[in-house]
Amino acid sequence: METNVKAIELKDLWRRYKSSGDERARERLVVAYSPLVKYVSGRMASGLPAHVDEADLISYGLVGLIGAISRFEPAREIKFETYAITRIKGAIIDELRSLDWVPRSVRARARSIERANAKLEHKLQRAPTDEEMALELGMTVQEFQDALLQISNSTIAALDELWTVSDASGDQVSLLDTLQDPDAPDPAAAMDQTDLKDRMADAIARLPEREKLVIALYYYENLTLREIGEVLGVTESRVSQLHTKAVLRLRGRLSDEDY
Repeated sequence: METNVKAIELKDLWRRYKSSGDERARERLVVAYSPLVKYVSGRMASGLPAHVDEADLISYGLVGLIGAISRFEPAREIKFETYAITRIKGAIIDELRSLDWVPRSVRARARSIERANAKLEHKLQRAPTDEEMALELGMTVQEFQDALLQISNSTIAALDELWTVSDASGDQVSLLDTLQDPDAPDPAAAMDQTDLKDRMADAIARLPEREKLVIALYYYENLTLREIGEVLGVTESRVSQLHTKAVLRLRGRLSDEDY
């Protein structure tokens, strides 16, 4: 996601803001990077219920962008856009959670599916089918698939949430926020981060092929669910089900490995 401001001008704005706290420079940085907010909000809105206004998401995301600009250290070898997108997503997620708009029953159903999937994977040594999951949960296959759609429509963080950790206060902090200064490396932190990436890669590798493809197209190729449906030759709702199953499987596997 590029800005309409030239790199040289951006570098000068960063220098002025970070060296002297120039508020005018900060305002211009916010404007320059505001397309990031629109991009993230649009991506997140596509997976949320219709009553969630994208304009509200943009408002929440701007708070995250301003915070990212304030906390970003240009001296670090991290691309600002990557850092900012994580902060913008986090601000939107935090605000939506504070509104507590996701029904408890939906949260409970998601946890039940995670546990059932982990149990069956351990027993079968493979990813369970929809039929096996439905039987374990005591519901029909249609009811199971309907539950996936309901969870999908209420999920606000999905796979990105797996890349966060909690700080001492209990707040969710992006892994990018935990990176040490290049001049003061922390081997333990680097090892933990590498371990998390390895576990995630292994968990994704063990997904069924279609779910693995959905994850790749959505998170790596940045396709929308509708576009993925066109690639796979299925409906958008079916892609949503596949995406939700994949995320719940990954959550269950990573949580199971923590014990």
